[in-house]
Amino acid sequence: MDEIQPSVVLPPDDAPQQSSRWSAAALVNYLGLLAVLLFLVTLFSLLSEHFFTLQTLATVANQIPDLTVIAVGMTLVLIIGGIDLSVGSVLALGAAVLGVAMVDWQWPVWAAAGLCLGAGLACGLANGSISVGWSIPSFIVTLGMLEIARGCAYLATDSQTKYIGARIEGIAAPLEGLGISAAFLTAVAVVAAGQFILSGTVFGRYMFAIGNNEQVVRYSGINPQPTKIGVFVLAGGLSALGGIFQASRLGSADPNGGVGLELAAIAAVVIGGTSLMGGRGSVVNSFLGVLIIRVLESGLAQVGASDPTKRIVTGGVIVAAVIADAYRHRLSGRRWRFAAKANARREGRPAKPES
Repeated sequence: MDEIQPSVVLPPDDAPQQSSRWSAAALVNYLGLLAVLLFLVTLFSLLSEHFFTLQTLATVANQIPDLTVIAVGMTLVLIIGGIDLSVGSVLALGAAVLGVAMVDWQWPVWAAAGLCLGAGLACGLANGSISVGWSIPSFIVTLGMLEIARGCAYLATDSQTKYIGARIEGIAAPLEGLGISAAFLTAVAVVAAGQFILSGTVFGRYMFAIGNNEQVVRYSGINPQPTKIGVFVLAGGLSALGGIFQASRLGSADPNGGVGLELAAIAAVVIGGTSLMGGRGSVVNSFLGVLIIRVLESGLAQVGASDPTKRIVTGGVIVAAVIADAYRHRLSGRRWRFAAKANARREGRPAKPES
């Protein structure tokens, strides 16, 4: 839930107060998402007597591992100021590789899963190397990878679904006594690891710094390219992991799987408060965004809402989240300018005029 936002250098006696304000803002955002999630659960529990049951909640939990790990990767990409539109297709390619390895080549699960992850990492490496090395917007590069990966998934499977069966279904099967699957527990572990990377590692600090102002990072003597490429590689690997989770839930590898999943991931991440402009985000909050989306969809289905209605409501929530992100960005900019002026007055320097 830790978030880092643009800052200025303040005198030592003011620095703790500034840090405290950031922590308070992050806590408010976190609690706000929990309040929204609790509100949705309460609302649908009142509208449908079958919603607030262990079976329904476990079903929701067991359906989100693929979207969860993809949202983690998308959070990291957005924090550095990029975007990855290929995650759904890379998921399908990873699942296709898994299916071919297990069905056609009779590989064991662990070996096929390793090959699947390798395919995702390779896609991420291609995205990052081309986008960063050639200074091409990641939107364009990953849009091309969206088509390339999907085409490779069709070629690998001859456009046919690969039925794997019980050999893979155990990953998504509810664990006895818990009701939730190993896939869900793994996804939660990925969320925890992702948040640790952001909050507790130099790599995470570099990511925030790059998203805030990449030019300043360069002036500081730090090469941002390895960090940015590494983020895209992680996003590709997590997309392939999502392919394993989806294949285990369906018992098969579908080359059409993951269509539109990139939009759902972006929606969850934005609802979680990650800025589309880079420099701010939280993996834990993105996970709450995933839960909000899935609870909303499940609740609307249980109360009998039509598919068009579900799309309108979900789209409205996404638009509201984007508006909130824009408002937070403007408010953060105003606070930054105010702090800069205050700092300039303390040092006897003229404040820069606002543009």
